[in-house]
Amino acid sequence: MDAAATRFGQYPPARRTLLHLSDTHLLAGDVPLGGRYDTAANLRRTLEAVERLALRPDAIVFTGDLTDLGEPDAYRALRDLVEPVAERLGAPLVWVAGNHDERPALREGLFGLEPTQQPVTAVHDLEGLRLIVLDTTVPGWHHGDLDDAQLEWLRDQLSAPAALGSILAMHHPPLPSHIPFFDILELRDQSRLAEAIAGTDVRAILAGHLHHSTSGTFAGIPVSVAAATCYTMDLARPADRVNGMDAGQSFHLVHVYDDTITHAVVPVVDAPAAEFFSPEWVADMARLSPRQRLEAFSRKR
Repeated sequence: MDAAATRFGQYPPARRTLLHLSDTHLLAGDVPLGGRYDTAANLRRTLEAVERLALRPDAIVFTGDLTDLGEPDAYRALRDLVEPVAERLGAPLVWVAGNHDERPALREGLFGLEPTQQPVTAVHDLEGLRLIVLDTTVPGWHHGDLDDAQLEWLRDQLSAPAALGSILAMHHPPLPSHIPFFDILELRDQSRLAEAIAGTDVRAILAGHLHHSTSGTFAGIPVSVAAATCYTMDLARPADRVNGMDAGQSFHLVHVYDDTITHAVVPVVDAPAAEFFSPEWVADMARLSPRQRLEAFSRKR
């Protein structure tokens, strides 16, 4: 029995499932980031956790800062690590540019395109779910922005609705941050993006950049920010003393339903788990009637 397809509640199975990862920050030659973070090893651990899920996602989305310095060799290393996993899962890869990436090297290294400063944008049709990739990077800078041409392109893509709606994938999240220095590097002129997506079928925005998981709404649309695979920000410290730590890495599991989209944070940890629930337990529940299931599992003893 497929446990993922077994439903005991009010909701049918998700129509689409996405894996959302962010901020891998790979360096050429496996050099530790800042002399302390083994970003390649941390990405490998994350990908191993992804494969342990034993699911076939509809796409694997990386929301930017794929490399730390935009080195061609770093993009090659990224492909070597990620593409075999995507092939085994049978899932397309969706790459998003981040402020640490360099457009020419990214375009050539990941897509085989001409190495220019043209924005890295794309539209993916995931059997009715439209995933639109925006490029919020500004060459030579770390803050984010969207120029008139890209916003006009976005309006054109959204001019007709998709069967299951649209999701935007971008690096800089259109959300406030309680960490003071992130305000300097935020997406600028966010009202222009709000105007471009007003009245469209955009159902969610996926982003990265912050190195910690957070969520909110922008122009009435849910925004979900995935933490980094390389290192995360220690939010247990005062806001003006927040710094990175080699802990707390995670990725998001995005389930798209007809009427909602959920974003689950999946921690990448080496910790033992209990063994109460199992495929056998699920099969036993499936053999019971709804009333019997409530008696067996819901009633307090």
